[in-house]
Amino acid sequence: MTTKVALTVNDAAIPLDYFAQSLVDHVVRGILEALEGTGTPDTVDLSVAPAGVNLKVNGAAVPTNPFVSRVITNTLFGLASSLKGVSQINTLRVEIKK
Repeated sequence: MTTKVALTVNDAAIPLDYFAQSLVDHVVRGILEALEGTGTPDTVDLSVAPAGVNLKVNGAAVPTNPFVSRVITNTLFGLASSLKGVSQINTLRVEIKK
């Protein structure tokens, strides 16, 4: 895999094996494909916090409406909560670099 995926939950880095990296990468890219105007992502910086969702693709901010923000939050919190070492999630960040 030439794509680098990093996951941080509550400011703690979560170790990801090949399967988990691939899963997070494909889930996030699937979400991006459903959004208009995201183009081909080489870098993704996605943060979820109580204040909302912050999404940047190739350095450009991508606005999300409340529905999209809920889908992103629920999807990523559900995925991350299944990983070893993750319990309660307050904040989450995914960084993907090609």
